[in-house]
Amino acid sequence: MTDNVRFLRPKPGGDTEKITINLGYVDLGHIDLLVQDGFYSNRTDFIRTAIRNQIERHADATKQSVIRRSLDLGLRHFSREDLEAARAAGERLDIRVLGLASIAADVTPELAQAAIASISVLGTLQASAAVKAALADRTR
Repeated sequence: MTDNVRFLRPKPGGDTEKITINLGYVDLGHIDLLVQDGFYSNRTDFIRTAIRNQIERHADATKQSVIRRSLDLGLRHFSREDLEAARAAGERLDIRVLGLASIAADVTPELAQAAIASISVLGTLQASAAVKAALADRTR
């Protein structure tokens, strides 16, 4: 029986973050009506589309802000080797990311503290709980 099941889209995985929003009953009803009438496949599809439309609407302002703030856009991964090289060079990193910043699982809290001067992530920071705690005083 399950041989005829087809997935239209992959389920959200490692490249998404779950958020919760509160909507009024009337707004939610409007969304449900649009879904029932076939404009969107489900509530999530409507919300994602609305968010993307707003981001596109403000694209020029966002680009200017990214430049002004010297943000890395997208995915930025910091390996243990990256941080060891910065520490060996006597440098401390100022990490500024719009998107996803990840610090490798094998990075110790001590190495993170020694190599990272500040960290600002608009989006999501993936790091061990110990590294996040070690960087709490320099996270904006």
